[in-house]
Amino acid sequence: MNYTIFGESHGPAIGVTLTGVPAGIVLDLDEIDREMARRAPGQNAWSTARRESDRPEILSGFFDGKTTGSPLCAVISNTDTRSGDYSRTRDLARPGHADYPAFVRYSGCNDYRGGGHFSGRLTAPLVFAGAVAKQILAPRGVHIGAHISGIYGISDDVPEGWADLCAVASKEFPVLNDEKGAQMKDAIAQAREEQDSVGGSIECAVFGLPAGLGSPDFGENAEGIFSQYLFAVPAVKAVAFGAGTAFSLMRGSEANDPLYLDDDGSVKAEQNCAGGINGGITNGMPLVFEVTMRPTPSIARPQFTVDLARMENAVLELQGRHDPCVVPRAVPVIEAAAALAACQLMGI
Repeated sequence: MNYTIFGESHGPAIGVTLTGVPAGIVLDLDEIDREMARRAPGQNAWSTARRESDRPEILSGFFDGKTTGSPLCAVISNTDTRSGDYSRTRDLARPGHADYPAFVRYSGCNDYRGGGHFSGRLTAPLVFAGAVAKQILAPRGVHIGAHISGIYGISDDVPEGWADLCAVASKEFPVLNDEKGAQMKDAIAQAREEQDSVGGSIECAVFGLPAGLGSPDFGENAEGIFSQYLFAVPAVKAVAFGAGTAFSLMRGSEANDPLYLDDDGSVKAEQNCAGGINGGITNGMPLVFEVTMRPTPSIARPQFTVDLARMENAVLELQGRHDPCVVPRAVPVIEAAAALAACQLMGI
């Protein structure tokens, strides 16, 4: 199953085409709408003021409540665009954005409005694709959950299992510890007041993957497959599995996961520092990873840049509507990327 995302932030619509979707999958459209609503903009004080319903319209590959086996295509209309916010600065490459490399890569023909195809707006169709993938995985006993693990140095609690992450999915601000969540909201509000932004991290876990999936080789390595999907999400700048960078602070006796046989004879690990993967192959434990997301590059403070039309130094003062922190709305996006990666790993 492969996906292609199309459209631009300020174009008439954005969308996704999924090929290789198994025929006969019954899709719960209400559940897909709930997933879309978790990511939708304009719902609270810590997201952009842009308001979009993000209701997907399925154009093909779905009939009588089931997938048909042909390409599954869905579009999402862009209804609240203010392209004029970007016309004044169209030639000024925004620091931290893809404006300059896109200008070079596409010979200046790229859509500059709101970041065009590089915008976080394009994560909406990714969430649709991931919602479909989740419904394919669930009957196979595979479930995915995530939470905000940190924002600007403020850390959430560590989940104990699937139940904790399942409960977080229904929260407007997806954290385990609501007191820590309130501190995170304050940090976001302060950054917005100071015309700035903050970054953070998201921890995600895939439960139910059997042992033996993947390979140590390039192209089939479990960590490589997940990383490829995760780095396709805008603002993701680091991916760590299991203990991640904390391995550098450990001894082998601390980092190793002692094994034992449980009551049904399955091999389990007493801890999960490896994050469910050894040698590029799943070991039957939950596949756990954390992504680091950069602060939103669109900030209202004056910034030094280059005028690409005149090829001279310039100062950029941005207008428009932007998230002071992308992390809260990115939680369902990371889950979606993980679901698509899990499908590839399982050969779906």
